[in-house]
Amino acid sequence: MPFAALSRLFHPSVMLRAPLGTSTWLLQLRWFAVVGQLVTISAVGRFFPVDLPLEPLFAFIGFTAATNLAYTIWLGTREPAEPQASDDALYRTEVASLLMTLDLLTLAAMLYFSGGIDNPFVFFFFVNLAVAGVVLRPVWAWILTSMSIACFAVLTYFRTPIELLSIDSHAAGYRMREHGMLIAFSTCAAVVTYFVSRVAEELTVRQTQLRTALQQQSRSQRLEALTTLAAGAAHELASPLSTIAVVVHEMQRHAAEADVPDAVRQDLSLIDSEVNHCKAILSRMRNAAGDQAAEHWDRITLVDLVDAIVEGIRDPHRVEISDDVDRFDDYTLWIPMEAVAQAIRNLIGNALDASPAEASVAVEVSVTEDHFTMEVIDSGEGMPEEVAQRAVEPFFTTKQPGSGMGLGLFLTRNVITRLGGTLEFDTKLGRGTRAIVRMPRRQQLAAENLPDGGSQMTHNGLE
Repeated sequence: MPFAALSRLFHPSVMLRAPLGTSTWLLQLRWFAVVGQLVTISAVGRFFPVDLPLEPLFAFIGFTAATNLAYTIWLGTREPAEPQASDDALYRTEVASLLMTLDLLTLAAMLYFSGGIDNPFVFFFFVNLAVAGVVLRPVWAWILTSMSIACFAVLTYFRTPIELLSIDSHAAGYRMREHGMLIAFSTCAAVVTYFVSRVAEELTVRQTQLRTALQQQSRSQRLEALTTLAAGAAHELASPLSTIAVVVHEMQRHAAEADVPDAVRQDLSLIDSEVNHCKAILSRMRNAAGDQAAEHWDRITLVDLVDAIVEGIRDPHRVEISDDVDRFDDYTLWIPMEAVAQAIRNLIGNALDASPAEASVAVEVSVTEDHFTMEVIDSGEGMPEEVAQRAVEPFFTTKQPGSGMGLGLFLTRNVITRLGGTLEFDTKLGRGTRAIVRMPRRQQLAAENLPDGGSQMTHNGLE
């Protein structure tokens, strides 16, 4: 094993600041236990008239040192893993569980040869339980608690007595003392394990919440940058597009008065149409990037939403909508229709790109009382797991250069999640991909409270 791996484990910055609950932390505690046991036995033999069976005691200490050395080497050959974030981290937890089980049994064996429950170090069982509650999963912590109680019960009646420590077993009330200590030990063990496990669980939950909050903050910062980019692009492109539109209209007016070929008139109409298309794209980009102030909220039916989606997609002849969608004509929604329609169009566009040239894309619609679901199903080859996990990251794309910036799914997911919905992908290589959008039909502002003529309002309810 490379010496660099071992030196990393014993670097002062690691030894002094090992994170609570990590493998390195447990490794250090076991080395401290080995040193502490050696010092304690040496001190007792030197300063107290106690005849200890040194051979079995040193044998158990050597066993602990040997297993910890093997654990040190094993950790040095593995890359650091974030707790609870990988299979390797879970494997390390199982290894730590086995080591702590050995430590508990070793402690019980050493106590057997040194007075049993008369030995004041019997309460070091609680140290093992406290460490187990922090380092191990709750099920393992409770397994060790049960084993500790069982070991204490055995040591109560079976042990190698030490004259200086033992109490006359024939003294009045000693049996009551034994039973009382067993009950007290069992109660303390259960309480310590319960509260330490709860604390460790709360710390894990807080850590997860903090990690989630940081991820959301990171996404918000990236989204803010994209919003600024979209607003800047819209501002910079608005003037030249307006100029082109004015020039085209002038040319169309002169062409109508002059004798020009029909091809010229068709080209001018095409330019005018594409200019309007560019303006619409900029508006959708601004909405999709999160410009909520520009969104208009609409009271519509699910059929209206489907119609809006179909109107803006390319190759509509390749898109097959559920035959029973018309039965949702009385299913009302309160959503920003254009933003949601554009989000679904993005998914359909990706499905068309992923499918063979003449293959179709299916769109299935279903509803519940409070939510509606749209599933976009392509005829492609599906995505590998690593690609599916990164699909919604900004600027990530598997398309050829020039075919996309990798923002479509990121912006789509942003619109859907901001409206309280979810976007999931069910994909497998060789089977295709199913994009599942589930959204609430109404937001906090009730659509029923709108006046008859006020179906189109901004998100804050103002004109």
